[in-house]
Amino acid sequence: MPSITSLQNPHVKDAVKLRDRRHRQKQRRILIDGARELERAIAAGVRLMEVFVCEPLCRSDEAQRVLSILPATGAAVCAVAEPVFDKLAFGERAEGVLGVAQMPAATLDRLRLPAFPLVAVLERIEKPGNIGAVLRSADGAGVSAMIVADARTDLYNPNAIRASLGTIFSMPIAEATTTEALAWLRQHGLAIFAARVNGSIAYSQADFRQPAAIILGSESQGLSAAWSGADVAAVRIAMRGTADSLNVSATAAVLFYEAIRQRAEPGK
Repeated sequence: MPSITSLQNPHVKDAVKLRDRRHRQKQRRILIDGARELERAIAAGVRLMEVFVCEPLCRSDEAQRVLSILPATGAAVCAVAEPVFDKLAFGERAEGVLGVAQMPAATLDRLRLPAFPLVAVLERIEKPGNIGAVLRSADGAGVSAMIVADARTDLYNPNAIRASLGTIFSMPIAEATTTEALAWLRQHGLAIFAARVNGSIAYSQADFRQPAAIILGSESQGLSAAWSGADVAAVRIAMRGTADSLNVSATAAVLFYEAIRQRAEPGK
């Protein structure tokens, strides 16, 4: 297959446009940059439309595995020269494979919960890297599902995909308004724990040994007043230094793994 060498190639130009949120939303397509991310997207059944391959950069075992399974995906494969791939690649980690995929559906009605769920909700998050980092922690902790509420960035921003290490494709996930997310949690009978700097309950004293949801807000604004109902418990993480709070991804990891610790207690 001859390599594409021109930056003006229409396939290349169309793919580069997907760095912009407006084009992702308009086309309902996303960029998946990285071998591990592509492999996990394929395993999750994400529909690949087109894959750009720069074979000299495909040095890792993960990249070679992706190359071996690409024929089964039905995606069009375009070989590209290194300067073209440099133009396509979103981050600094050029691994020789980048995909254009149909944007996965992410609606509340698609979420299916196990019998004893732990759900994470992110409200008004502005940085896609934070969404990805929380997803990575949620995946590691075995969180059942994540809801991104009133996000200030799009869920499938390439930075979110990269920061999640591709777990964004394997984690049950939905986008919703805060009102919709809160109603959904109540409908499913989940105990609601909102992380707040001034929460009345120490996180280690909260009872996560029940079907539960952990709500996390943006670092700049925190959580909205919607998460202040009588059925919402405000939990805090003690801060011993100058800063009044942790990064949202660090807060998420602390709370997720506290839930794991409690649920692992004998008889639970």
